[in-house]
Amino acid sequence: MIKEIIVVEGKDDIQAVKSAVEAEVVATGGFGFSKNFIDKLKLAAENRGVIIFTDPDYAGEKIRRSISKELKNCKHAFLPRGKAFKKGDVGVENATKEDIIEAIKKARPIIIEKRQEFVKEDLVNLGLVGSFNSRKKREQLGDILGIGYCNSKQLLNRLNNFGITKEEFIKAFERIDEHE
Repeated sequence: MIKEIIVVEGKDDIQAVKSAVEAEVVATGGFGFSKNFIDKLKLAAENRGVIIFTDPDYAGEKIRRSISKELKNCKHAFLPRGKAFKKGDVGVENATKEDIIEAIKKARPIIIEKRQEFVKEDLVNLGLVGSFNSRKKREQLGDILGIGYCNSKQLLNRLNNFGITKEEFIKAFERIDEHE
């Protein structure tokens, strides 16, 4: 049983997550969640913890940002887009049980204190920015680290804000070519 409450976008996502793990799962119902919903999540975050597990698309990221602005001490779980895609639809409900379990295992909290462990030059030197295949490398790296796909600015923020160490980063980067 997972201690934290898992927040997803819709009813189909709830079913998919519950078929993969034993947990309490709640849905935002899209962007229109109420203040009451946020208040309940704040209480849950204090007592049990919250994992935000939204779809790997623009709407999912927007919902994730909106909720995480309101909550302290929540974790973030990410699915790679390719593992959440079926018949032209992107969503948590399309992922396999194994991929859902893996994403939840890799859930990470945002570190409150400001870190500058990683700088843009780190990304440039490794071809994660400015190379013909930078996007693909960032996609694979995000999958391995469990932080989702990011553009270069988001990647830098997530590396620093999710407390990823240089050692963890290098180990993940070394797996990029073999990962597919």
